[in-house]
Amino acid sequence: MLIGIPPLLGPELLATLRAMGHGDEIAIVDGNYPAQEHARRLIRADGHGLLAVAEAILTVLPIDRAVPQAIFRAALNNDTAQSARIHHDIDALCKRFAPDVSVTALDGASLYPRVRASHTIVATSEQALFANMILRKGVISS
Repeated sequence: MLIGIPPLLGPELLATLRAMGHGDEIAIVDGNYPAQEHARRLIRADGHGLLAVAEAILTVLPIDRAVPQAIFRAALNNDTAQSARIHHDIDALCKRFAPDVSVTALDGASLYPRVRASHTIVATSEQALFANMILRKGVISS
């Protein structure tokens, strides 16, 4: 255990977040996502929902503010005009940690290649459908 670090962030995930460089992206995906097949690096967060994992990560990960878009999420039925409760919850969570960064909804054709290109995929046990998101790491300025 460490002071100030969410217990959900185990050694492998903490090491990954630390090893990521500016501009690297981490995908947090639901339980239905084909994470094993798509991941360059895979971390399992079985037993945890997407929002809990995302909140723990956002506690320690700086979001990239040097680009126009740095937080992405899936859209209901892969249609960016549609959203479900989970998408509203993702948007609200991100607004708490990065109020100046808007969340960009992606359709499947845009989301899947971006997840595959991510530095790491964190596979959760989230049961909500289309509950996937990507965070782009920024820098910590002095």
